[in-house]
Amino acid sequence: MTRSSSATARRLPPEPAPAAPDALRGTAVEAKRRRGRGALSNASGRYEPVARIAFDDGWQSLEDLPPFATTVTTDTARKVITRNDSPDISFDRSINPYRGCEHGCVYCFARPTHAYLGLSPGLDFESKLFVKPEAAELLEREISARTYVPRTIAIGTNTDPYQPIERRYELMRRILQVLDRANHPVGIVTKSDLILRDLDILARMASRALVRVAISVTTLDAKLARVMEPRAPTPPRRLAALRGLSAAGVPTSVMVAPVIPAINDAEIERILDAAAAAGVEGAGYVLLRLPLELRDLFREWLAANFPDREQHVFALIRQMRGGKDYDSRFGKRMSGSGPYAWMLGRRFETACTRLGLNKHKTELTTAHFRPPHPQPEQLSLF
Repeated sequence: MTRSSSATARRLPPEPAPAAPDALRGTAVEAKRRRGRGALSNASGRYEPVARIAFDDGWQSLEDLPPFATTVTTDTARKVITRNDSPDISFDRSINPYRGCEHGCVYCFARPTHAYLGLSPGLDFESKLFVKPEAAELLEREISARTYVPRTIAIGTNTDPYQPIERRYELMRRILQVLDRANHPVGIVTKSDLILRDLDILARMASRALVRVAISVTTLDAKLARVMEPRAPTPPRRLAALRGLSAAGVPTSVMVAPVIPAINDAEIERILDAAAAAGVEGAGYVLLRLPLELRDLFREWLAANFPDREQHVFALIRQMRGGKDYDSRFGKRMSGSGPYAWMLGRRFETACTRLGLNKHKTELTTAHFRPPHPQPEQLSLF
């Protein structure tokens, strides 16, 4: 039963203090209700005025609660291109056709964004999804504007554009069709082999230097992948996707992301070996990031699945984050600092050099861009 009483509902500050690990462990949702999900709990977002916690009041009423089913709500956005001026990422614009992600990756740094919707970054993030059905039409209108200056658009930088509901909505295929017609460059990040569905468009765009694809391979251990990213395609399917894209002439990279100390960091070289065999030309890595609510969600998951490593993992994280659980400073948030972070970086670079990765990077071009619907120009009176 969900209660809002003086004991279970309290006013929260805009940025709540981190919950203590022992307190977190009492909020986990029953395993049957969250089967196939990554997060263990569904705590209220940081902007909510009350915190609601489900607990058994002695009447066994928790048994009557339904499982977390995936629901999809329409997002009536007026624009689809998001701009950023971050100095430590390589793009200034992106598209996210979906909000929330059913893959359920417990480490996903996008989870805290669900708090902006009044929802939980926990189980809500992977079960309450939002779709932008007019994404392709909005994109076509925005890149047709007379003032639009083309640069590479990044897709998949927040939530995965090829998550399971893409099979039904096909937003990515429609977006790619718009970009293909306009000769507009795009970079895609995903962990799904569903991208092979659009290989015809991607191969056509690749022949004009209009597309690059990066696929995230976090682990080669099937058991670890199942508990860490429960509804994402298996590691062999991701490697097969890299192989299929490379064979079709699409420039591909592998992302070893995130690197989690004492969980998957020992696999860096093996992942790069497997990706190189699949034909990738490049590779990158990102250190685990734990902003806002994600820290507590990850700690809860770690305590449930790797209780013997929990303290060790967080000790290593703090070594790489200046003694904190997370350092959000530009230039530090992706790779960390300190001896352990330095060692991870050198291991990654050494493996890439040995395998010949990152020697060549396909540069995308805007030279052929043409607006889908050019705006008529006003003639001068003189």
